[in-house]
Amino acid sequence: MSSPIEKVRIIVVGDSGVGKTSLIHLLANEEPLLSPGWTVGAQLEVKLHEYKEGNPAQNTFFIEFWDIGGTSHHLNARKVFYQPTNGVILVHDLTNIKSYENLQNWLLEILDKDTKDTKAVIWENIDPEQFIGSTQIPILIVGTKMDLLEAKDTKILQYKKLGTKNIGEWCNAEEINISCHNVRSLSSGTTDSIKFTRFFDKVIERKYYMSNKEANFLDKRRVYPNMSFSSTTPIKLFSPT
Repeated sequence: MSSPIEKVRIIVVGDSGVGKTSLIHLLANEEPLLSPGWTVGAQLEVKLHEYKEGNPAQNTFFIEFWDIGGTSHHLNARKVFYQPTNGVILVHDLTNIKSYENLQNWLLEILDKDTKDTKAVIWENIDPEQFIGSTQIPILIVGTKMDLLEAKDTKILQYKKLGTKNIGEWCNAEEINISCHNVRSLSSGTTDSIKFTRFFDKVIERKYYMSNKEANFLDKRRVYPNMSFSSTTPIKLFSPT
């Protein structure tokens, strides 16, 4: 009898209307969603993923994408969907710089911080060690609606990002800009496809293949990328400034 297929759980968060549902549908079904609706609470999509495809360690896993509704009216209700979490995809709309800035609020919410007055929260004082337990969960940042941007808009977006906290650098997350109507961007071998695959593999690895000792060691390297550590180096984690 074959063994049951293991699964990982990835929550997908971001402001209402940024395209989370369209993104998840594209990832799970490899086709665009023509008429997306509004998500109330949360909805679930599942896909099969080949971990370490082409290597001796290859194995099949289910990936659960939990599409979390982004309206503020469901703030308290949606928190019940955050546990357990093996990975996080933060989604923003490339045509709306505010949705990128608000990714900070979403991380604070996942950290279970009080987000009623986000201006009073000092981002630099957040300890990465507090990120849902003693080890950090893999994070991916996805910008949607790439098809609605013109060349000049891309330059403006990059300029505006310089004035905001770079969430990707802080949490060591790769960033992908995508059009959810362009299936070809996720074709095998494309840059975006490789980044998604690498992220899914990391989520699976953290849950099933990495010991707590190894996970803690990597977390130190994420906070201090230019320093050398042994697996026994004692260190107090804090957010870089």
